[in-house]
Amino acid sequence: MLDLNEIQKTLLTEVADLHDVPQGAYNIRSNSRSVGRASTSNIEVMPREDGQGLTIRVQPNTKNESIHIPVVMSESGLKELVYNDFHIGKNADILIISGCGIHNTGAQDSEHDGVHRFYLGKGSHVRYVEKHYGSGDGSGKRILNPGTEVYMEEGSSMEMEMLQIKGVDDTTRTTTAELAKDARLVIRERLMTHGNQRAISYYIVNLNGEGASADVVSRSVAKDNSYQKFDAKLVGNAPCSGHTECDSIIMDKGKIEAVPALVANDVDAALVHEAAIGKIAGDQITKLMTLGLDEQEAEAQIVNGFLK
Repeated sequence: MLDLNEIQKTLLTEVADLHDVPQGAYNIRSNSRSVGRASTSNIEVMPREDGQGLTIRVQPNTKNESIHIPVVMSESGLKELVYNDFHIGKNADILIISGCGIHNTGAQDSEHDGVHRFYLGKGSHVRYVEKHYGSGDGSGKRILNPGTEVYMEEGSSMEMEMLQIKGVDDTTRTTTAELAKDARLVIRERLMTHGNQRAISYYIVNLNGEGASADVVSRSVAKDNSYQKFDAKLVGNAPCSGHTECDSIIMDKGKIEAVPALVANDVDAALVHEAAIGKIAGDQITKLMTLGLDEQEAEAQIVNGFLK
């Protein structure tokens, strides 16, 4: 059993769908300390020598295994910076569940800054899920600043799901990737802000090898007085293909800024960007209201469907 109180257990469920000790390799961090850690015969989870994070090594050809590395914080005023390095062996195929939940009922800000570095070996595949969540009625902010660096060898692939739907007051997400020949990167970001929240996402993907491809898509909703910025840059340095898209709903007095950028340094780099920001169409709300929903319920239904 993990040494967690009820609030911490709720956070763990929200960010990682965990109710107890997970199967496979894991490290669970609570209030700046590890409360549980395990390795398997194919996956080694070890603390860094400087004590500021983890080194995780996955053996070549590892299949059908998972790594859980969630973080929960329930003490007001905590601030931490953690580095986690993932070394994925040749032809491995694994699932990594990350995420951070902050519960803040105090007057001081609580902040978790995490840097994840992925080194994918030739032919390997990673599915990575990162979910952020905040709760608590304190005046102190819940701040999350994730940094992700991805280094992909020939023929490797990675699918990243970035989700932030509730309770995070301030976040700056920075993701960079370097893709070799025939490497494939897919990123799906889903984001909702409300109140006076602020969320900024930076993506820079360098397509360095022939046949490399990237697909970066963000769906977001900005409510109340919140602010969002989506800044995505694809750089084609070889015959490659890339697509980036931002699709956003703006509500109330929210503000959204989309900054797609393409750089082609090779005549055979095929790059595309799309961006759309708009309010919920009135006929959508009217249609749902004819089915018995009031206006607020209709809006909620549309937003939930949009972010799925």
